[in-house]
Order: sequence, then structure tokens, then C-alpha cells
Amino acid sequence: MAPRPDSDRPQPTLRRALAAATERLIEAGCETAALDARLLLQAACGLGHEALIMRMEEPLPPTAADRLEAMVARRARREPIAYILGYRHFWKQRIRCDRRALIPRPETELLIEALLARLPERQAPLHLCDMATGSGCLAVAMAMEYPHATVHGCDLSKEALELAGENITAYDLQARVSLHHGDLFAALPPATPPFDAILCNPPYVARDELAALAPELAYEPRMALTDEKDGASILRRLLHEAPRWLRPGGWLIVETGACGLPKPSPDASLRLDERIFDLAGLLRGGVWRRVEQEERPVQPSAGAALLPPDA
Repeated sequence: MAPRPDSDRPQPTLRRALAAATERLIEAGCETAALDARLLLQAACGLGHEALIMRMEEPLPPTAADRLEAMVARRARREPIAYILGYRHFWKQRIRCDRRALIPRPETELLIEALLARLPERQAPLHLCDMATGSGCLAVAMAMEYPHATVHGCDLSKEALELAGENITAYDLQARVSLHHGDLFAALPPATPPFDAILCNPPYVARDELAALAPELAYEPRMALTDEKDGASILRRLLHEAPRWLRPGGWLIVETGACGLPKPSPDASLRLDERIFDLAGLLRGGVWRRVEQEERPVQPSAGAALLPPDA
């Protein structure tokens, strides 16, 4: 007897397909295997979470089975799920993701929270900057929260700027968000007015920390992860260069990790306002305010030092 064609074979139910995908991802070492499997199954079937629950006993269509197999295989190779799905939810937006830029992280939303706490007037015509914009997630979030603001996004990667442009276009923000290619503030036109706030999620992983990172990080742009030094070199440059681009009273809000926070010299025009911690108590960022000359402490310069993560 000839074998039955694939189209005639009984298809597993969505429930069985979900269980099989979950088991495969567990074996591959994925920490969020059950969640990943569900998201991939939803994408393969074109279903939301509630619809998936209601149809769990239905057979998995062959075309959906093929899509699921391809996506699960990619995830089993530890490709980040955001790259497989093509998006990541960040703040209140859905941000397009691919290997051109770093995947937006929940901890980066802490920068938006810090900004809103310091500039609570949402209708103000603010002038804002997203330095090292990557996917443009911060630039988009700022422009959406402040409908009368103008936002500048800068990045050294032309590929990242292309992706940022796609996310800006997706929210019809081209009239208020402009993108610039270059190395930090050198990307900005010389006549750019001073900013009310500069946000930055720079590469802050030290070179000697790369080998210990999760396998998923190998898929993301290396230049967006590490400064190839101690992790803090870009942060130090930000604190040195940002004051001339900030209005008096303006804010510099940055993300950091194990490298800690650079400490400006005591006579610098930036004053540390807050160290940002996540719910686990880990240092995730810092907030500085540009102060006027008369506000600065009169002390000899001590040079740049580092505030450790637990400072």
C-alpha cells in the first residue's frame, strides 16, 4: 500500500503542537520555552491569545504547521523571539525588530519613566534627543508621549537608522522625528538648538563579559552591545559631551549595567539627580541635570571615576 500523502495524515491539535514545541525549546535550553512556544504558535496560526485558547482542540492546519516548524527551529538555535516574530512591544508601541538593531528591553522603559517624572507637561513643545537610537524605540515613545515635541535620533549604524526610520514611519512621526548618522553628538547639525532632555541606551557591556552572555545575544549587533573596552567608555563620553547640547536645567538620562555610572568631576556642569534601579534592585541607569555655574560646587577637579552598580 502506498503511503498516505501528508495532506491526508491526521494533523495534531493546537494543544499537542504547543506541547511539542514547548518540549523542543526546553531541550534547547530556552528559559521561557512555554511562553515562546505559545507566541510562535499564535504567529503561525494568526491567532491572538484568547482565540488560541478557544481553539486548542482544533487540528493544526498544514500550512500553519510548516510555519511553526520553521519558527521553532530558529528559536531552538537560540535566535531571539523578537527577531523571529519581527516585533517587540515597547512602552505603548509595537516596535519592528530585526538584526539591524538591538532588541528593545523592558529596562529601557525606565528611561521614559524618568523623563516623564521630570518633564510632566505633555503638551510642551520640547526638544528631545535619543542618542544611539537603534530601533528608534525611545524616539518613538518620546514623540508619542509629547505630541508637540521635536525629537532627534542619532546612531553610528546606518542599518539601525533604516530600521528606526521604518518604526517612525509606522507611527507617522516623520514630521517631528529626524534621524542623523554619526558618532554620538557629531551626528547632529552644528546649529541644533539645546535639548530639554537627552536619553541614551549606549553599548555598556564590557568586552570581557561577552563570552558569558546568553546565546541569544550573539544574534544582536555587537556594536550595540559593547564598547570593546570596559563598558563605560561611551557613558564617560556622554557625560563629557552632553552639557553643551543641553539647556540649563536640561536632563541627561542613560541606561547602564554592570559597568556602573561614570561620575563627572566635581566642577562639571552635570549633577547626578538619581540612580535608576529596577524592581530587583539592580542599577539600570542614571539621571543628571545640567546646572548653572553658580550651582556648581567649588572643588578641585577629581577626574572621571566610576560609581559601582551598588553605589
